[in-house]
Amino acid sequence: MRIIEVQDARSRREFLDVASFIYRNDPVFVRPLDAEIEAVFDPKKNSYHSHGVITRWLLKDGQDKPIGRVAAFINEKKAWLPDQPTGGMGFFECIDDPEAAGLLFDTCRQWLASRGMKAMDGPINFGENDKFWGLLTWGFTHPSFGMTYNPPYYQSLFERYGFKKLYDQETTHIDITIPFTDRFSKIADWVMKKPGYEFECFNPAKVDKHINDIQEIYNDAWQDFDSFSPISKETLYEQFHEMKPIMDPNLVWFASIKGEPAAFIICLPDVNQIIKKFNGKLGLWEKLRFLYYKRKGTMNRIRIIVLGVKQKFQNHGLESVLVKKLQDYTIPLRKYVEAELSWVGDFNKKMRALHVATGGTLGKKHRTYRYIFPE
Repeated sequence: MRIIEVQDARSRREFLDVASFIYRNDPVFVRPLDAEIEAVFDPKKNSYHSHGVITRWLLKDGQDKPIGRVAAFINEKKAWLPDQPTGGMGFFECIDDPEAAGLLFDTCRQWLASRGMKAMDGPINFGENDKFWGLLTWGFTHPSFGMTYNPPYYQSLFERYGFKKLYDQETTHIDITIPFTDRFSKIADWVMKKPGYEFECFNPAKVDKHINDIQEIYNDAWQDFDSFSPISKETLYEQFHEMKPIMDPNLVWFASIKGEPAAFIICLPDVNQIIKKFNGKLGLWEKLRFLYYKRKGTMNRIRIIVLGVKQKFQNHGLESVLVKKLQDYTIPLRKYVEAELSWVGDFNKKMRALHVATGGTLGKKHRTYRYIFPE
């Protein structure tokens, strides 16, 4: 086996195609769009390149066949932790072979160590954690758009190498054809009637204001979490540009209290239900097919990507209202049947309580690991 760095068109194509080989017999797997992955490595499309560095490799067997891949990166805004400088690794795919996985992990470790890092987190993204983040350890069912999926044996490959759990992120599945409990609905209705409380859905004509509000709320809500770094407007504009073709404005809501931005929720239809047919491609033919399937109503699931509330408003019941606004829209529409409320960390007690209050069921767990380099 040998490791090669991805540096040309051929190796980039092989890097992308490894997934089709690994999951060739897995009926659940949905290959991410090639363009989505390539955008992470493109300085023109990923603002993280302005404050970080990234590279990637292929693993080939004795017959020169790609059998694995991985990327390593350093986000200068987050790398220099008090305990130890920590880089990242991700986009890991590998055959069920500890030796092969070890070569990929060793390559990341050596590259990061040569740049001053003492540990690596993974599998994570060189970007925000709304996609390409975490190792699936429980709930090996259909992945929604942006959510990582992997074979169960990956957990053993990571832990056998020496990775230790940093935290888990849980996903709740909600049947949105069934109204919420009376208690949940009463709380939401009571909050909506309070003086000075206003709620509105996404308006394309107000995108600049919405992005300003999201930045203000997000940077306030998560500022006390470990390794937090403020989100920039540039990153938010990049994300909205990516979401625009699939966004349903009625699935994005904002709350304000006496004119001050207070909370927001962003949801997307699960386009994985369509792009599963595309094998990572999104050319003209796939775009035409996408429009056809979209009009046909193929997408009947949504993913609640992020729900943020300013710290001083976190006991005001705004989360209940935002989630209920979604259901008030989806039940009469009879288009969406399930919502995936994703990415609540096992350290976030308030959001975990909200997940329970919705009456949903635990659907998935994704784990973020840390590996501290031996002296």
